[in-house]
Amino acid sequence: FYMTVFDDISDRKTAEQEIKDANNELVRSNEELAQFAYVASHDLKEPLRMVSSYCGLIADRYADQLDDTGRRFIHYATDGAKRMQTLIDDLLLYSKIGRGGEELASVELASVVDEVRLILGEAIREVDATLVVADLPVVGGYRTELIRLFQNLIGNAVKFRAEAPVRIEIQCERAGTAWKITVSDNGIGIAPEYRERVFGIFQRLHNREQYEGTGIGLAICEKIVSQMGGRIWLDEGPDGGSAFSFTFPDERK
Repeated sequence: FYMTVFDDISDRKTAEQEIKDANNELVRSNEELAQFAYVASHDLKEPLRMVSSYCGLIADRYADQLDDTGRRFIHYATDGAKRMQTLIDDLLLYSKIGRGGEELASVELASVVDEVRLILGEAIREVDATLVVADLPVVGGYRTELIRLFQNLIGNAVKFRAEAPVRIEIQCERAGTAWKITVSDNGIGIAPEYRERVFGIFQRLHNREQYEGTGIGLAICEKIVSQMGGRIWLDEGPDGGSAFSFTFPDERK
């Protein structure tokens, strides 16, 4: 006996093609958005540099002709231009993540942390911070961006410190087929209701008079971890501060 079964899979094929087209469109849109952010930020730098330069010239050449109010206005303009310059630099950095041409490679996280120690050496010494680092693995990733990731997290621990002597711990453990890295501190911490918000771009929990920054640092961290195949989240630290954990797959395919 022979039995023939016919099954019309047209709808399934159509749905699969629609999903494929939507994914391609999303990738294209993301690339266009990143390119727009890069071009816009890059083109803003020159006029901003001109504003800052001429404000400085006015302050230098006409200092004796300006009263306190005039000097204060010049200071506001110069300070605003500097903050905008920092914001543009951070936007350019954010748009470049994953687009720098660096090839995926095996990276020793221990050497990454050692390099960050050198970069942040002066800031660490100023607050007499203690940095405790566990044995760290080798992961598949982009070395430059991994340095930026640890630099942002350790730098935040130094910046958002409490009254107690600064203590920063970097721990590592297995999490299934991935490595879980945790950077914890004993700083001022972040309330639970804000722990998801902090990874959004331009998200600030403090005014500029308290802590400097553009609100892009943790968004950069999230993007770096995500494009390397992991995820990042925030918990309360063991000493009441912040504990940023992120995962990296043990093997990249």
